[in-house]
Amino acid sequence: MKHAGIVAWNTFREAVRDRVLYNLVFFALLMIAAAVLVGQISIGIEEVVIVSLGLTAISVIGLLMAVFIGVGLVYKEMDKRTLYALLAKPVHRWEFLLGKFGGLLLTLTVNTAAMAAGLFGAMLLVQPALKAADLCVLIAVYFILLKLAIVVALALLFSCFTTPLLAILFTTGLYVTGVFAQQIRGFGNITGSRTLDAVAVWFSYLLPNFENFNVIAAAAHRRAIPGALVLQNTAYAVIYCAIVLAAASVIFSRRNLK
Repeated sequence: MKHAGIVAWNTFREAVRDRVLYNLVFFALLMIAAAVLVGQISIGIEEVVIVSLGLTAISVIGLLMAVFIGVGLVYKEMDKRTLYALLAKPVHRWEFLLGKFGGLLLTLTVNTAAMAAGLFGAMLLVQPALKAADLCVLIAVYFILLKLAIVVALALLFSCFTTPLLAILFTTGLYVTGVFAQQIRGFGNITGSRTLDAVAVWFSYLLPNFENFNVIAAAAHRRAIPGALVLQNTAYAVIYCAIVLAAASVIFSRRNLK
């Protein structure tokens, strides 16, 4: 775990030096500022508009970071030949993958926190002070971060056995499919086939269920988010990431790097 921590910290330092991250965060904060202007026009629903657009900006920018940086974590090290020197040391391949995952997740956490701070700053422009009901906005940001952790794990998995372009396509396709996981479970009800219904249900359970992490509408209208959902989503993200990373470790350990 010590080796994984070193890899994670170096990954974080390398990502922080990447100017693309700053451009994306700046773009997200710019969208939040635009939400304030739109909110001024939307009389009576300023807070709803600001929170909705702000959380959407955080989610989209975070997703772009997770996908486009995550798929290059392994490929970049192989392309620069730095991976071979690293693995020549007493560092296991699973420690390398775990470190890369932790480093990018730390990067996303810092950037998400910066964007969330910008969102709460925008909220203070249209309301005198933060209220207890605003806690649901913070929970929505936390759910976005959990969702991004799963996306990073998937991107890392695909980067272990394919090219960055295909990894981007696979990760993006799986994310879009995961958004509609619950709708896929009802596919058999449409066709009337019990076989298709069973296949659709099993397939939907294999997909990452991203719909449970989408509470933007509830947060925008300050509807309370159950604590059970917070615990459920946290456990789901941890278990799903563990399974995906374990699969990535198996694939990467069997890959011929020569």
